[in-house]
Parts: sequence; structure tokens; C-alpha cells
Amino acid sequence: MLKYVTILCVLAALSAGAPQQDVQILRFDSDVQPDGYSFAYETSDGTSRQEEGKLDNPQSENAALTVNGQYSYVAPDGKKYSVIFTAGPNGFQPKTSLGQK
Repeated sequence: MLKYVTILCVLAALSAGAPQQDVQILRFDSDVQPDGYSFAYETSDGTSRQEEGKLDNPQSENAALTVNGQYSYVAPDGKKYSVIFTAGPNGFQPKTSLGQK
């Protein structure tokens, strides 16, 4: 009996967590090619992302994927946080814009 009460308490605590918000996809674009890709999306909660990847030197043994992109979201504090990034042979290189309204 104690096991069932414990399980019931855990389920009640989980369901009492933060309220869930229905988020709608407002825009989604995608293009995949042999030498690269791109995609972008935007949702109703203020989240957005766009990214483009390109294969550099595809015919050589030094082929590498270089990715440029950005994403942003609205945090619970109501501020918009954004990251612009490049990723490639030199690693992930982000530039942030934190907490702007």
C-alpha cells in the first residue's frame, strides 16, 4: 500500500509542475543538398533558429562542414536571448546577445 501512495504522490508532484504552453510552428523551411543544407523555423513562443551548413573541399581528404547560424528564444524572465554562431574546423564560436527586451 505504501508503494502505491508513494507512486501517487510522485505523479501528483509531476503534474503540478510548471504549466505547459501550446506552441505552434509558424514557419519551417528546409533544403538539403549533397554539398550542404539550410533550415529555418519560428514558433509562436518567440523561438527561432536558422542554420546553413556547407561542405568545404568536398573532393579532398580535408573535407569539412562549416555551419553558420543563429537562434533566439524568450526566457521566463521575458527577455530575448540570441546566439549567432559559426562551427567548423576551428570549433564552435558563439556570439551572444543576452537579455534584451
